[in-house]
Amino acid sequence: PDVIVVSELRDLETIRTAITAAETGHLVIATLHTIDAPKSLDRLIDVFPAEQQEMIVTQLANCLEAVISQRLILRQDQPGRVMASEIMRVNHGIRACIIERKFEQLLGLIQIGTQDGMHAIDESLAHLLVNKHISYNDAIIHCRDSEFIEERYNSTLAAK
Repeated sequence: PDVIVVSELRDLETIRTAITAAETGHLVIATLHTIDAPKSLDRLIDVFPAEQQEMIVTQLANCLEAVISQRLILRQDQPGRVMASEIMRVNHGIRACIIERKFEQLLGLIQIGTQDGMHAIDESLAHLLVNKHISYNDAIIHCRDSEFIEERYNSTLAAK
């Protein structure tokens, strides 16, 4: 197969198999229950024994293409939920952070990576809030930086 879909990366053997398939040129699409892109990397690496983690970091840095994180939030404008997302595409800077395990720098690279199609969860939440799809309280509950959300919200109110 050219594409392999894994319903959930839950255990060591499933993650190892998915990484091996990706290294051999398959497109592997999988789900993982984490809160954001940096935590996804932490989870993928930490499931391995300490003596294997350096090798897994290198493998991930070489074969990972992107991490898309989503949160489904109750809509305020109509019944249902709306997706807030975070997209991290692996470019040179992200790859270097993965190899060096400097995950604390990933958020900054995501924020400046708009030309590569990246955005942080707070940007998505602010967009949903400004367009009145979600409530202010839900945006604050799900964000990393409440000041960013508040600033975006207030600047939109001031512009009207």
